[in-house]
Amino acid sequence: MKKLIFGLLLLSLISDKLLAQDNLLSLIEKDSIGQKEHVKNAFKSTRVINGHSMELLARGVLDVRILHRFGEVSSGANNLFGLDQANMRFGFDYGILNSLTVGIGRSNVGKEWDGFLKFRPIWQSKGPGAFPLSVILISGITLSTQPWNDTARKNYFSSRMGFYNEIIIGRKFSERFSFQLSPIFVHRNVVPLATDKNDVYALGIGTRLKLSKRMAFVADYHYIIQGLDKTIYKDPLSLGFDIETGGHVFQLHFSNSTGMNEKSFITGTTGSWAKGEIRFGFNLSRVFTISNPKKL
Repeated sequence: MKKLIFGLLLLSLISDKLLAQDNLLSLIEKDSIGQKEHVKNAFKSTRVINGHSMELLARGVLDVRILHRFGEVSSGANNLFGLDQANMRFGFDYGILNSLTVGIGRSNVGKEWDGFLKFRPIWQSKGPGAFPLSVILISGITLSTQPWNDTARKNYFSSRMGFYNEIIIGRKFSERFSFQLSPIFVHRNVVPLATDKNDVYALGIGTRLKLSKRMAFVADYHYIIQGLDKTIYKDPLSLGFDIETGGHVFQLHFSNSTGMNEKSFITGTTGSWAKGEIRFGFNLSRVFTISNPKKL
């Protein structure tokens, strides 16, 4: 009888312990489900192709970017279908906070320096208090260092400068598909012709479709709403593929634009896809963790 009573007590203690563990696990599971979680990796890079994406760098992360674009494919075999010519931009972007990135770059197109601030006031999330979209604010500046075209007139340092402001509204709909819209305003202090307007308005569209674990199709298009002569200037359209290779994101693409900053590709694209005036190019992004990131 004593053995039977002892066995029942032991079984009761074990059952109570297992039940307590199950209750604890269920509480942990409920807590994890109930937590607000930010949605990440809508795009694998802070750029779609030409334009900014809705992604930002984590705090303490440095992104070294090299953008390379060849000549027009329609230039023919004599120019190796554009491969004999090349334009490039190199840049350095850094995550000051998880929702604040700064960047600087230099392009040989127009011999321009450019810099920007990129801030995310709203981050797409799921769970309690979730918001279905990300909203990103970007403000940038460009500075041309090429010689003056007209030395007879009085030129000012400010004449070399341009500015742009942009709002990105985007959503990662699934693990495979992301989409964003980005109204952009570009101002040029000096324009090439007296008939040109200083202010240009455009609407950018960017998308990503994941094809496999390491590859995705990406596209960006910028519709010029106002400010440019559409008989001369064309809407920039770029199509490409992102290939992930560890710490690198390697991108192959085709584009009808030569410039690789917002002021340059929005106000300076003259190539036509219909006429084969497109350029093959690649973008390379390599990230380095400079300091340990923290959740902010």
